[in-house]
Amino acid sequence: MRKDILSLMERNAKLTADEIAVRLGVSEADVRDEIARMEKEQIICGYNTLINWDRADSEFLTALIEVKVTPSRGQGFNRIAERIYRFDEVKAVYLMSGGYDLTVIIEGQSIKDIAYFVSDKLSPLESVLSTATHFVLKKYKDHGVVLNERGGDDERMIVSP
Repeated sequence: MRKDILSLMERNAKLTADEIAVRLGVSEADVRDEIARMEKEQIICGYNTLINWDRADSEFLTALIEVKVTPSRGQGFNRIAERIYRFDEVKAVYLMSGGYDLTVIIEGQSIKDIAYFVSDKLSPLESVLSTATHFVLKKYKDHGVVLNERGGDDERMIVSP
């Protein structure tokens, strides 16, 4: 039941315990109890709203920053990751395989905001060896939700004789 509840909530966090119970064929009390247990165990860590910023009246920029670091003795990558995720701009930090150690996702109002973060906050950290910044130009799908769906419009150019 736990996995089923999580799957339903991941797709739509607005579902009520009653709606989940009906879909799973269990009691509402069982669903409420299981959700409470998962919150206590920090399996459910929070509830977020997915916003399509392209449709909002706000300029918003997302950047993905690849970071190469020197892991600290006894702490590995955890210590530097903790320092990085404490910055307000940081939305996510992931330990990665490949050429870079960490991927940091940040949000800002402008390229200048992102540049300031990288040059004045991230790069000066003692363990940071190098960074590579990539800007998100357009989001097509985010957290399993298709954004800017065109309703089946075919974007190909019409060619006729």
